[in-house]
Amino acid sequence: MDSDFGIPRELSPLQQLRSQYHPELPPCLQGTTVRVELGDGTTVAEAADSHTMARAFPHTLGQPLAHFLRETAQVADAHIITELPSVRVGIVFCGRQAPGGHNVIWGLFEALKVHNTKSTLLGFLGGSEGLFAQKTLEITDDILQTYKNQGGYDLLGRTKDQIKTTEQVNAALKACTDLKLDGLVIIGGVISNTDAAHLAEFFAAAKCPTKVVGVPVTTNGDLKNQFVEANVGFDTICKVNSQLISNACTDALSAEKYYYFIRLMGRKHSHVALECTLQSHPNMVILGEEVSASKLTIFDIAKQICDAVQARAVEDKNHGVILIPEGLIVSIPEVYALLKEIHGLLRQGVAADKISTQLSPWSSALFEFLPPFIKKQLLLHPESDDSAQLSQIETEKLLAYLVETEMNKRLKEGTYKGKKFNAICHFFGYQARGSLPSKFDCDYAYVLGHICYHALAAGLNGYMATVTNLKSPVNKWKCGAAPITAMMSVKHWSQDASYTLTSIGRPAIHPAMVDLKGKAYDLLRQNAQKFLMEDLYRNPGPLQYDGPGADAKAVSLCVEDQDYMGRIKKLQEYLDQVRKIVKPGCSQDVLKAALSVMASVTDVLTTISSTGGQ
Repeated sequence: MDSDFGIPRELSPLQQLRSQYHPELPPCLQGTTVRVELGDGTTVAEAADSHTMARAFPHTLGQPLAHFLRETAQVADAHIITELPSVRVGIVFCGRQAPGGHNVIWGLFEALKVHNTKSTLLGFLGGSEGLFAQKTLEITDDILQTYKNQGGYDLLGRTKDQIKTTEQVNAALKACTDLKLDGLVIIGGVISNTDAAHLAEFFAAAKCPTKVVGVPVTTNGDLKNQFVEANVGFDTICKVNSQLISNACTDALSAEKYYYFIRLMGRKHSHVALECTLQSHPNMVILGEEVSASKLTIFDIAKQICDAVQARAVEDKNHGVILIPEGLIVSIPEVYALLKEIHGLLRQGVAADKISTQLSPWSSALFEFLPPFIKKQLLLHPESDDSAQLSQIETEKLLAYLVETEMNKRLKEGTYKGKKFNAICHFFGYQARGSLPSKFDCDYAYVLGHICYHALAAGLNGYMATVTNLKSPVNKWKCGAAPITAMMSVKHWSQDASYTLTSIGRPAIHPAMVDLKGKAYDLLRQNAQKFLMEDLYRNPGPLQYDGPGADAKAVSLCVEDQDYMGRIKKLQEYLDQVRKIVKPGCSQDVLKAALSVMASVTDVLTTISSTGGQ
């Protein structure tokens, strides 16, 4: 019911305490003026996509990076905006709920009121459907009181996370025009921000004055690129899951007779599983990216687990904890091929109970081999974005079933001499994504809300609010906005069941995979054997809001050396220095040195760019 949105919550003592917490703002967002430096124009993520991107985004491609500046910054070409008229801004939850989402609204609301008390913030009720139907709730401080630093999306609600069809974008245009909106803020993940980019271009072409800004909010942690270091919600869900995993580890170690198979929500890629492994140190994790890279079959994975169980049994360890990302199932080549066929038949209107008779011989053989519960789950209709319903496919039970069958066989043959294999299966996802947000997610989301206002005040359209240097304290965070088009590429072919034919050839932000050459993965590999055999279980405990654990951040965030935006700015400073030194009238030696160095640098950069170096 629309009448249920925005009603005061009944808060527990802890929730009341959290609602009184006020996040800190970085210096660049403080004060009543907007100070922005616009850098060089951006390029496309992949050079081969330049023509397609230019056709798709004639108005919004190649826009510059925006850096917001502290009051004391001395930047010659900075834009200082002191006259800030009242504005009307709409905000909508488009993606799945993530802890911290409410603080984006709070941050945006406070920024609007600080800069002009007559500004208005309208929340669209029920996600994108509410946007199309123009169902709004005017956000006030009274309404926000019981939603500050709280989990969920129940202040406004959400529905389908798509604004894609001609009918939908026209409905969004009409809503923004009818409501006289100066800005529209879209909160979500890769799909929602892709839609934000296309919507911004559509508005620009239609000469609609509404500017569109996206916010990276998703528990999956897969909206990562050189501009975006982390997503709101990821920190919380990993901390909550890590405590649950650690509790299972302690239970396994105490009883010494169970293997826990734990599947973690996170969509196609394995960011959540990797981070939770680094925080809680279970015995094994099977990353989808490893499976894809090595082209492991379902039987290869089962054998890998069986061999680990047998090796631990030799050490008189008949227990363990194994993490499985929910996207693992679509990383397995033969299962991917099966799902692709099933989804194709479902799109053709073939009834689920008839599909098994129309599969190819290889897929049919695999389908018939699988236990009945998995068959039923693979036949489910795809999600609204046409991806497999990963949360409903119990991969952990499938693997436990295959491992138990093999271990019983080895026990009978005498090659395995440990205790009878016992598996307990869990799926952690919904429990964590409805959690109270961590301190980091509260701070990050609130800051992003303020950045949204700054971006709109600077007249930016088709941008994503960004913060870099996130592993440092808040007062050292670097705030800016990056054109969403600079994060997009064109997928010319599909390799997994998460993408359909409709997404092929359409510019999009594609979910980032776990980087198998990255520092976080390298840290896992360094410790994998010790985790497997030595039971180095680590319990981070519940979410902390005070004390030594309150400011802990994701391991994968802290070990990576990012700050792309900061480095771009540093490069611009160096180039400015070169321009100051090498001017008409400089000495021949200076000019010759500059030409020599620049020629070498250009050759190196051209070579790296042509080979796809990041």
